[in-house]
Amino acid sequence: MDFLNEFTAYLQKNTKSEITIRGYRQDMNQYFQWFHNSYGKECPALYRENVLEYVSFLKNVKRQNAKTINRKISSLSKFNSFLIETNIQDDNVVDKTDMLKVQTSYASPTKVTEIEVKQFLQNVLESSNKRNYAIVVLIAYTGLRISETLAVKLDDFNLQTGECIIRNGKGDKQRVVLFNSKVILALRQYLKVRDKYSTAENSPYLFISKKRDRLDRTVVNRIFKNFSNSVTPHQLRHFFCSNGIEKGLSIHEVANQAGHSNVHTTLLYTNPDQEKLKNKMELL
Repeated sequence: MDFLNEFTAYLQKNTKSEITIRGYRQDMNQYFQWFHNSYGKECPALYRENVLEYVSFLKNVKRQNAKTINRKISSLSKFNSFLIETNIQDDNVVDKTDMLKVQTSYASPTKVTEIEVKQFLQNVLESSNKRNYAIVVLIAYTGLRISETLAVKLDDFNLQTGECIIRNGKGDKQRVVLFNSKVILALRQYLKVRDKYSTAENSPYLFISKKRDRLDRTVVNRIFKNFSNSVTPHQLRHFFCSNGIEKGLSIHEVANQAGHSNVHTTLLYTNPDQEKLKNKMELL
């Protein structure tokens, strides 16, 4: 049985996102490789003994951190559910107690400074590509995920009111985000030239390319790499959260804009970043 493809079909049936499916596939492929290297045969099912041995291997041989191991345990648990639901096996062999305890990091996850972000935005502006500039400004000043940014359609936002409906948020949750004047101006400038793209007439999406009616995330990642080695779409989202709090937005306002389901995630951005924390430690 082709477990990986069957598992993928199962995840698609359960409406998991492309990113989530890719992560599950990668984790399970690594488990299958470990199993084959360890026992010289293909994995027939999940066994409790194998799961515990694999976790020990990740901890003591690969020396992976707890968050990475917990993600792989989570993938094994989902694969276990797939095996049970498809009647391949009856027993649940992955337990919640297998998860390693991780102390929440005190430092803010933001790794780029405001001046780095401003320089990045300016460099994109000076490249004279209004679409690319609109994308980076939108993420920097709304905190949208890259998947949410590329899923925005022309009828999802209103530049008069400065509001946008995010229909495909994490966990399929909808929310309304607000645009500031920088975002509105960047989008207005882009919309003036959007019709020049050959795909514009038939595409409902805001961001398009000459060949596709919906811009691909790999293209966006490449745009970022062309202008910076440190500023990524995800780091720009982190920047929005910390910058928003520093500029006076409340925890709940930032959480709503960024689409955090748990306000404790947003609270991390009230902490100093890693470098500031190190500097404080030197004062002791």
